[in-house]
Amino acid sequence: MSTGKFKVPVPVNEPVKSYAPGSSERELLKTELETLKAGEVEIPCIIGGREVRTGTTGTCVLPHDHGNVIGRYHKAGEKEVRDAVEAALKGRVLWSSFSWEERVSVFLKAADLLAGPWRQRMNGACMLSQSKNAFQAEIDAACELIDFFRFNTYYAIQLLEEQPMYSSTNVWNRVEYRALEGFVFAVTPFNFASIAGNLPSAPAIMGNTVLWKPASNAVYIAYQIMLLFQEAGLPDGVINFIPGDGSAVGPIVLGSPDLAGVHFTGSTATFQSIWQTIGNNINTYRTYPRIVGETGGKDFIFAHPSARIDELGTAIIRGAFEYQGQKCSAVSRAYIPKSLWNDLSEFLIFRLDDIKMGDVSDFTNFINAVIDEAAFDKISGYIDYAKTSDDANIVFGGISEKSKGYFIQPAIIETTDPHFRTMEEEIFGPVLTVYVYDDDDFEQTLHLCNETSPYGLTGAVFSIDRGAIETAGRFLRYAAGNFYINDKPTGAVVGQQPFGGSRASGTNDKAGSILNMMRWTTPRTIKENFVPPRDYPYPFMSEA
Repeated sequence: MSTGKFKVPVPVNEPVKSYAPGSSERELLKTELETLKAGEVEIPCIIGGREVRTGTTGTCVLPHDHGNVIGRYHKAGEKEVRDAVEAALKGRVLWSSFSWEERVSVFLKAADLLAGPWRQRMNGACMLSQSKNAFQAEIDAACELIDFFRFNTYYAIQLLEEQPMYSSTNVWNRVEYRALEGFVFAVTPFNFASIAGNLPSAPAIMGNTVLWKPASNAVYIAYQIMLLFQEAGLPDGVINFIPGDGSAVGPIVLGSPDLAGVHFTGSTATFQSIWQTIGNNINTYRTYPRIVGETGGKDFIFAHPSARIDELGTAIIRGAFEYQGQKCSAVSRAYIPKSLWNDLSEFLIFRLDDIKMGDVSDFTNFINAVIDEAAFDKISGYIDYAKTSDDANIVFGGISEKSKGYFIQPAIIETTDPHFRTMEEEIFGPVLTVYVYDDDDFEQTLHLCNETSPYGLTGAVFSIDRGAIETAGRFLRYAAGNFYINDKPTGAVVGQQPFGGSRASGTNDKAGSILNMMRWTTPRTIKENFVPPRDYPYPFMSEA
């Protein structure tokens, strides 16, 4: 595409490396893992380009070996947050005046650095701090984050080219795309490095400056991303890195009259609290803040009697248990026809028996640890509840152990109650609940699936019957913002499946698309008259 002086190539998705035995990337990654694991990093706040050490610290540990500390981070307090606001406002003056070429070049460079010399450093940091296996780290910390940088810059330039179609005689009409008037608050989750990098960078590409608060249990990988931004040449004050407790950071940021936007991924309750605070403060802001959020999910697979067992079972295993079910898109409930359940349960048990769980440095492990003790206790509590319930039984797994790492065996719960607690509440762990329905109740159960959960993030239907697929798509039209046919409902790819849901799952502003980038600009329409009129009367006012 052309933007006048330059031509920008259409991006393509970063190829995923295999890390197969004997591959060069496997050996490089193993070496990087050992190097990172042997050290302990001190992580400061980064405000206006300055490293700030507060003395109030938290630790970064390996979830699969929680006695191993790999980092200590300094928490931002009131002074640091206020300084970050000031730094963002100061940095905005210069950054928002940069040409699009200058802004875009920073993130294209970050993409190339990550695709090249930074790749295994980022993958290793992701594996250690988030307990991801090599493949999960590769598709997240490398490929998806590279894609966000490249596609978002492309979408930004597409926006700049969106101009009025018509200018009348002697008039030039045009649109200027301005940064928001203030700063953006980016709040990022623990489970995806790509989201952690995307939430502060997407607004920055559009000329905004950002306060970035990463999840406290993912500061280690977030810091590596912040260092990548600096290596790519991001000017001081554009993204200000302020790890810390939400109770210390949030009220000051949300109370600032210069808050112009929130880019959030996290829990529904936290997002609703942020929205409510903004609503209560609405008369104090210089401008109405843009609120963009992706929150929880209670994602489903719905099988028609025509579904094939091996395809359905593979999608369940990968969709429910990859990365220990800690994906907002992970399968958490399944609706299976009675005619398929016996064969499907045998398929699942046979394969899950073969799955290995353990340290990320052992590449034969499919499952690793959940993120921390709080998550471990919460997930284990749901499994224990199902074990003692008259309306459910454990079909497979559910064994948990945390003496060294926070390990929870994948669990499959079968329930006779379609409104059983684990069918409705978000668990965010390796727990799948199955409701078996009578084959003749296909449409009735589709309605049940649509009405059961307050969320609307992802879902999938499995069938070889096109009529059944159409029916399911119609009944479940608003049940999932990302809807999959004969595929697991996880693994959205930037530029291919823009990601996001509505209902209690967020604002559905579709990360990885031009729709999201639109939210970070405030357009100004300009009409320039080259030959202005010199007197007020119009022709109709003449007497003759």
